[in-house]
Amino acid sequence: MRPVRVVDYDPKWPDLFEAARAELLDLAADRILAIEHIGSTSVPGLAAKPKIDLDAVLANETALAELGALLPSAGFRDHGDPHGAGRWTFTRDHDCYGLRLYLCTSGNPAHRDRLLFRDYLRLHPDRAAEYQSLKRHLAKEADGDWDVYTGGKGDFVAETLRLAEAETKLPRG
Repeated sequence: MRPVRVVDYDPKWPDLFEAARAELLDLAADRILAIEHIGSTSVPGLAAKPKIDLDAVLANETALAELGALLPSAGFRDHGDPHGAGRWTFTRDHDCYGLRLYLCTSGNPAHRDRLLFRDYLRLHPDRAAEYQSLKRHLAKEADGDWDVYTGGKGDFVAETLRLAEAETKLPRG
């Protein structure tokens, strides 16, 4: 098993996202509604695995299939929709980092949750610090078992999403 590596925040991560975003727009700008930097590398100051996560929201299922067919020629590996969440996963490794690209259509609930989670951590540095501490602890505890690492974050993520949803609700009347 390969170890779970959580590294200090790298100020180059936003630039790596922008380069990947530009590449995707060059491939299929007419099919893409939005490209979002998600995951821990999208939260300034937060330690993360050195993997840039992106969500590309596509105009429709046809656009999803067309872009999905183009990505292997750009060096991306197709992992399908492993969680049945309507998000197709593609990865590509570089020397010092990796890219994980999710393709989905507008209104995808998993995409909505990732944005809520990201934005909440960006606005709440104390919560981001808790998440960082948890990730570092789990990376050591997991000893290369990615299910332990990923599964260990589930309760924290669910609680953060509840907090974010409560905060974004408009007061009643």
